[in-house]
Amino acid sequence: MSSAQASPVQATEAYDVVVVGAGFAGMYMLHRLRGLGFSVRVYERGGGVGGTWYWNRYPGARCDVESMQYSYSFSDELQQEWDWSERYAPQPEILKYANHVADRFDLRRDIQFDTGVERAVFDEHARRWAVTTADGKTVQAQFVVLATGCLSNARKPDIEGLETFKGAVYHTGSWPHGGVDFTGLRVGLIGTGSSGIQSAPIIAEQARHLTVFQRTANFSIPARNAALTDEERTTFRDNYPQIRRFAREVARNGIFAEQPDCGALDDSDDARLRKYEARWERGGLTFMYAYNNLGLDRTANDTAANFVRGKIAEIVKDPEAAKLLQPDSHPIGTKRICIDTGYFATFNRPNVSLVDIKANPIQEITANAVRVAEEDHEVDALVLATGFDAMTGSVAKIDIRGRGGQALNQKWAEGPKTYLGLMSAGFPNLFIITGPGSPSVLSNMIVSIEQHVDWIADGLVHMRKQGLATMEAGRDAEEKWVTHVNEVAHGTLYPQANSWYMGANIPGKPRIFMPYIGGVGVYRRICDEVAAKGYEGFVMERAEQPRRVVTG
Repeated sequence: MSSAQASPVQATEAYDVVVVGAGFAGMYMLHRLRGLGFSVRVYERGGGVGGTWYWNRYPGARCDVESMQYSYSFSDELQQEWDWSERYAPQPEILKYANHVADRFDLRRDIQFDTGVERAVFDEHARRWAVTTADGKTVQAQFVVLATGCLSNARKPDIEGLETFKGAVYHTGSWPHGGVDFTGLRVGLIGTGSSGIQSAPIIAEQARHLTVFQRTANFSIPARNAALTDEERTTFRDNYPQIRRFAREVARNGIFAEQPDCGALDDSDDARLRKYEARWERGGLTFMYAYNNLGLDRTANDTAANFVRGKIAEIVKDPEAAKLLQPDSHPIGTKRICIDTGYFATFNRPNVSLVDIKANPIQEITANAVRVAEEDHEVDALVLATGFDAMTGSVAKIDIRGRGGQALNQKWAEGPKTYLGLMSAGFPNLFIITGPGSPSVLSNMIVSIEQHVDWIADGLVHMRKQGLATMEAGRDAEEKWVTHVNEVAHGTLYPQANSWYMGANIPGKPRIFMPYIGGVGVYRRICDEVAAKGYEGFVMERAEQPRRVVTG
């Protein structure tokens, strides 16, 4: 698999592996493959490492997984030496960590920044990929790994008149690196997902007036963020082996936390209320760990949803605003639950107003206002917190052609199809990190990234040892996996929500539940078993002859 081997594909440079993206997935993929002796080139459209944390610099941006767990585990020295400052790390600190990793492991020399990948074409005769970047340059590689991220393709809403607005327009997913000062401005915030919920309190503190345009109310739990003490950091570090093992093998979402042992209706009303109160006071995503059936049973789920609605009513003084802010369109947790710092209390400020655009959608944006129900809400700046084309959007931006010239976008036109979320039939040697059909966005992303990177790296070593030229998903295995992913999802409450898990935030995108909800530990065991059985369900082609070897 040396890049020095002759190939009929004409290109000025050749590598064993091209990796697309230098976020946490791309960086670890580079580190692993380089350590195994593969030649690797990483292309990153941004000007630095960090992926989503390079782009998402909006006010209040921070991770919803606790910082001591949202970190690499592949190097004990790294996890012992890095000092996280807060329970939930803010974006600048996460980006600083990413840069520290890039420097510590000397990754930058194999990363080309400010370079997007526009096209990747598989040559069936040469059994190699031709990868073309935005500058028109083409390189060849035996393997391509898409580390493009699940939440990195910012979605700009299609609102009439947006292009006529005379003020500044910002998207939370591509925020100016120098920051934005809203002092003295009237600001319109469109969108109340995670980025809108995190940014609203900070914008409100700066702006003369903040108008929040809400289509869908979302459940949010207080973060209860605080500075980490030396004792807390030491406790984590001393117990990292057990914590990491639990996150990988036991926890459904890759997060170390106390696991529930009963259902919501098994407790008395008083006991259940005490449990919810304790979780609310602790804050964070573990609120949903109060009981083991909140994602499965609607009646059980209603007890948690009603508790949070009650908290919103307690916090927000204006009954009309409180009612609008109480979610009623989906079970709690079936959209990624948000965590916040003072979001609901923000609506008690005299300089903040809430506009319901579910009952009355935005009609148009004028030169200086957002028009709703024939009323103009004048603003000097717009913040679009309208999310991403999640999971598939960043892949779809690349023109990927597999066997017979088939476009991946064409194959996925009715919804993404993969085997294990790692490969798609008809696209040999093309791997996807945390792709659709894997736990991905339903998990601690670092845990899922490390698992995928290690699995791919082991697979490439297996191919090298066996003299195999190509590996791809078998079509039968793919169809069975897609069916399984959907069967598991529909055994839960998740498909009841019009969430970005379903692609519901993108007009025209097929409504298919994309991540695998069976759990991180279960999924890891499935992947390990597939590999142990000689990569069952994958199709292999030997280097010395064109015949295909089907495993499984």
